[in-house]
Amino acid sequence: MADPHELLALARTMADPVLERWQTLVALETPSGDAGRAAVFGERLAAGLAATADSVRQPPGPDGAHLVAYWNGREAKDDEGEGPPAGHTLLVAHSDTVFPAGTITRRPFALAEDGDTVTGPGVFDMKGSLVAVELAMDLLSRTGASPRRPVRLVVVNDEEIGSPDGSRLVARHAEGAHAVLGLEPPLPGGALKIGRRGVARVRLSVRGVSAHAGLDAALGVSAIDELVDQLTGLRATATSHPDAALNVGTITGGTRANVVADHAEAEIGLRYTTPETEQALLRALLGPTAVRERAALSAELLSHRPAWAMDPANPLAAELIALAATLGMDLPIGSSGGAGDTNLTGALGIPTVDGLGPAGAGAHGEDEHASLSSLLERAALIAAFLVTH
Repeated sequence: MADPHELLALARTMADPVLERWQTLVALETPSGDAGRAAVFGERLAAGLAATADSVRQPPGPDGAHLVAYWNGREAKDDEGEGPPAGHTLLVAHSDTVFPAGTITRRPFALAEDGDTVTGPGVFDMKGSLVAVELAMDLLSRTGASPRRPVRLVVVNDEEIGSPDGSRLVARHAEGAHAVLGLEPPLPGGALKIGRRGVARVRLSVRGVSAHAGLDAALGVSAIDELVDQLTGLRATATSHPDAALNVGTITGGTRANVVADHAEAEIGLRYTTPETEQALLRALLGPTAVRERAALSAELLSHRPAWAMDPANPLAAELIALAATLGMDLPIGSSGGAGDTNLTGALGIPTVDGLGPAGAGAHGEDEHASLSSLLERAALIAAFLVTH
């Protein structure tokens, strides 16, 4: 079995190849929904993982192939004569970013003068995490070690838009998992995420009746007026729940000022921290009652992630914190206001910790950056956890 300190020391010698790999993955842009770019990136990622994985598969999805890599773990009996423990360790990541194609030309990958800060679109969320997991498995390979349990890595290509297809892949591979390690970026200060608010996106559509707004207004039914009333009611429902947040992201409708609008729709974002609030908000949104007699309403759930309640006594987090301490690393814990694929596994009660990507800041923004030294440390921590747990 590899010694955790040996893994960390080895990781710290690999800054140059890590930077080269990081730059390669960042340069291959992967905006959500771009199947062509997802395919190119997936092939390059699969090739890197194949160096250590027992198998790599690329299951298809509407926006291109996702990726699942498998490591068998130790098959031989341990010193006590026992075989490998039951259950696999699931690593969860994503390949897509929020940046449109061409961003890399304006903001190329770069290493700052401090020799540690890396900038570029997607370096923090979450190309650095993909490099870290590759390095973690490479560290085990170089030291002749194997994970204690079988390991699966799921990389979805639609996380930034709510994993409308990728979530089924995460759910499938979460079955039978002993533990789930989310590779999303950490909270400020490198803190692990042991809880997440739930999030949902709903499209609310209204059909009204068009009419001349000056001559025959009474014959019409304004879809826009109906939508405004619906949104006012939804706002009141959200306000009655202290842990709820509602954001009307887009509104469209109507044709011109002298025509009673016969159509309107809004895309609405919801956030919540408890199942009770989640159910109340979704019930109000997905089962609307029209205010106007001739207005027709329909609601479509575009994406949904359940709330993952924070448990300060999370035993998986405690194991990681203790392991990090032996390596001289401090691992704070916290809860995230954002949602991700670990919402699902955490809500299902599977031991889950997220935020194991390298430290940094500025996700989704112009100032996105991440730490090279943190990436090396996180890779060593992941490798040490896999070999000991």
